[in-house]
Order: sequence, then C-alpha cells, then structure tokens
Amino acid sequence: MPPPPPPRRAVSPPPTSTAPTPATPSNPPPASPRQIAALVLNHPSSALTAASTRSLSASLLAAAPALPTPVANAVLKLLWHHAPRALLFFHALLRLPARSHALSPCTLDLALDLAARLRHPRELTRSVLALFPRHGLAFTPRTFPILFERFAVSHRRPDLAVRLFLSLHRSHGVAQGLPLFNSLLDALAKSRHAAKAASLVRALERRFPPDAVTYNTLADGWCRVKDTSRALDVLRQMVESGIAPTKATYNIILKGFFRAGQLQHAWDFFLQMTKRGNQDENCKPDVVSYTTVVHGLGVAGQLDRARKVFDEMSKEGCMPSTATYNALIQVICKKGNVEDAVAVFNDMSTKGYVPNVVTYTVLIRGLCHTGKIDRAMKLLERMKSEGCEPVVQTYNVLIRYSFEEGEIEKAMDLFERMSKGEECLPNQDTYNIIISAMFVRKRVDDMAVAARMVVEMVDRGYLPRRFMFNRVLNGLMLTGNQELSKELLRMQEKYARLRREIRL
Repeated sequence: MPPPPPPRRAVSPPPTSTAPTPATPSNPPPASPRQIAALVLNHPSSALTAASTRSLSASLLAAAPALPTPVANAVLKLLWHHAPRALLFFHALLRLPARSHALSPCTLDLALDLAARLRHPRELTRSVLALFPRHGLAFTPRTFPILFERFAVSHRRPDLAVRLFLSLHRSHGVAQGLPLFNSLLDALAKSRHAAKAASLVRALERRFPPDAVTYNTLADGWCRVKDTSRALDVLRQMVESGIAPTKATYNIILKGFFRAGQLQHAWDFFLQMTKRGNQDENCKPDVVSYTTVVHGLGVAGQLDRARKVFDEMSKEGCMPSTATYNALIQVICKKGNVEDAVAVFNDMSTKGYVPNVVTYTVLIRGLCHTGKIDRAMKLLERMKSEGCEPVVQTYNVLIRYSFEEGEIEKAMDLFERMSKGEECLPNQDTYNIIISAMFVRKRVDDMAVAARMVVEMVDRGYLPRRFMFNRVLNGLMLTGNQELSKELLRMQEKYARLRREIRL
C-alpha cells in the first residue's frame, strides 16, 4: 500500500545498533523472545493494573536488561492470541528505562492492532494513539489502516472506520490523502461493503481523484460479493478515465469469476489475457494468474485441467511458485487422492522449492481428512525439524480431526502444548473446536471442560458466540454443575453480548 502524506511529527532516528556481546559466565546470553513470552504468560496476573505492570516490568528488567525493538515485536507476535497478556507486556515496556528499550512506531502499531481486537476498542486504541505524540513519534503508513480494517472487518462497524477517516485531520492532525482513502476503501471491500466503498468514491471524487489502486480496490470489493458485472464496470470506468489497468486489475477480476462460480467466464477471461499479453505486458498472465486458475479449476473439481495448466505454465515462460504448488496440493487433497498430493509435495522438494507453513498445513489437513492422523503427526514433526514453525491453523486442523476420530486425549494433549505457548497460542477457533467436541458424548466431565474453555477464552480476550455460550450454560445446568453454572451466569451478566434475547 502506498504511504500516506507526511505526518505532522518527525520520526525519531533509531538507536545505533551495536554488535552483540559474547556470552560469558558473568554475562549470560540475552533472553530469547520465546523465553520472554513464557515469562509474561507465567506472570501471576493478566489484569492491566499499575501494580501488575510494575511487577512485570521489574521481572523483564531482571531477565532481559536490554529489549531491542525486534525482540519486543517478536514477543508481541508470540503473545498475539492472548491479547490481555500481550498488552500487559506492552505497558510493562513503557515502564522500562530508556537504556533498556527505546519505543518504536512499529511496536505501537502492533499494540494498536491488539487493542483494536478487544472489547471497547475505541477506548483502548485512543490511549495507544495518544502515545505517538507523547513520545515524539510519527504515525506510520500502517497506523490508521490497521484501525480501518479492525473496525470494518473484525467489529463489523464500517461506519466507525469512515468516521475515523473523516476526523483524522481534526483529531490527529493527519492529512487525508489518497493513499489513506484507498486504505479505507480496502477495509470496506474486505468487510463486504462494496456498495458503501463505491458511494464514497462518487461522493469524494473531486477531493480524492481515483487512481489505479482505487479502481482495483473497488473491483476487488465487487468480486468479494460475487458481483462480477460491476467489477467489469469498474474496469471500463478505469479505461475511460485514462488509467491503464494493471496486472493486478486483471488478476482481481479473474479471481472474481472463479469466486462467483463462473467457470467459463473465468477461462475465457484467462484466454483473453494470454492472447492480449502478446501486445500488452500488463495483460500477460503471471504466476498469480496461473495460481488463480489452478486453484479455481481444482476447487470446481476439474483436477485434470488444473494439472494441465500447472504443467503448461513453465512452457509459457512462467515458473510456478511455492504458492502455485500449495494451490495444487490443496485442490488435490480436497477433490482427489491425498497420495497424489504427497507426490506433488515430494516433487516440489526435489525441484528445489522450500515448503512453507501453508504447504505443510494443507497437506496435514489432507492426510487428516482421510483418517491418516498418525502420518499427519509425523509430517508435523518433520515440519518442525526442517525449521518451519507450525501456526495455530496447523494445530487446529490436528485437534479437530483428532476429536472426529475419537482421539480425545491426543487432541487435548495438542491443546495443552499450545496453551503453554511452546509453539503458538490457541485462538478463538481452537476454543470453538474443543467446546463443540465436548457435546458429542455429553458427559458431566465434558461439560465442565467446555465451561473451562469458555472461561479461558474470555480471559484471553475472546467472546464466544451467544448460541455456543448458552449451549454450554444449559449443559452445565442439566448436569447439575452449580459452581461453573454460577460462574458463567456472572459472565453473562457482565457481557451484554452473551445475554439471552427474550422475544414476546
């Protein structure tokens, strides 16, 4: 995304880096991000109070006398799925002496993103935004786009995103340039508010004359709601306004056709791109185009055509990327034989491609889907041995399918490993998977586990869906667990979103 106009304050120059001091018995090696994250997770309280922040700050100073920005940012990312602990760590950073940690704008952006995820986001984000001018730091090109996306997508409040944009100059002294306007449109497009984005462009056209990014964002917004005819209208408007469509424009519309299930239109559009690419380089299919076609044909069940396109792309002078292999492996797992997907995985490694976390996760899902969980677990170990860190989605796949196969202990063991932060922390999907699985047997102990999962997820900054919350509460009442029932009733009283709706 292009950067917005220069902000009102200059960024303080980063501190000069120095070579690390060799570890000696009197000078132990610096604590790693994972060790610091473990210290934060084991801190007695996650409450964001002055006493708790002071206590953690002292512990950090003892464990890591110096916390450079890359280390601090790495810790925040490791704690990402435990937002209260992550924010506690951030506030503890603010208490450290300047010699231990110099606050940077990118760290503030991470804290802002975490704060915007939680309940009452406007109050929390306001306090983080206030830290930029207080510490003499400039807003980054990512600062306000983070908020646009969190308000529009995570909280489903596009009106808040629009209101924030319109008040930027008055509230924060930030010029409302075209790049920031485009980032607002992008947030609206991702939250499936294409019509609102289009009406904003029309209303503010004189103030923010559309550029290629504007038109591409509008086209993407219409494609996300499967209205490809309007996406093509945007393409026509773009040409009529004298702006040449970019390769991204054509790839957006190509993907839109596949997303809308318009297979023949997608194929015809791809052929037109190939034909016109001889005269117009912007129209010539690239690796993104081929990856889109491979995935789109495969999802539609046309694996032979997908394989043919994959095999022919290199002959057309376009070498597949790891993402192309990932797309092929994914569709083979979904629509074909998982052993064929394993063969493609082995082939990519033979040809020098390095599998990434997506490659491993889609293949692990394919193996699990066919009941080969033991092989999936071995692939997880291979993944880690080759230096590829599993993500929460990788573990969620293994946990879900372990439950489906009746391997409850194996699923809960995986969850315990996640909870300790040994690799990655559980997210909202993890808790939803476990809570749903507890209703298969409907035992007393299972209802208690489901309730503990609800309590834990709320403690980590997530609110369960009202339906799921009430289902757990009903299960506790039916099994006579009064203690946990009372705890959930207190929680229901505290959070209005969890209360039952009684309609007369």
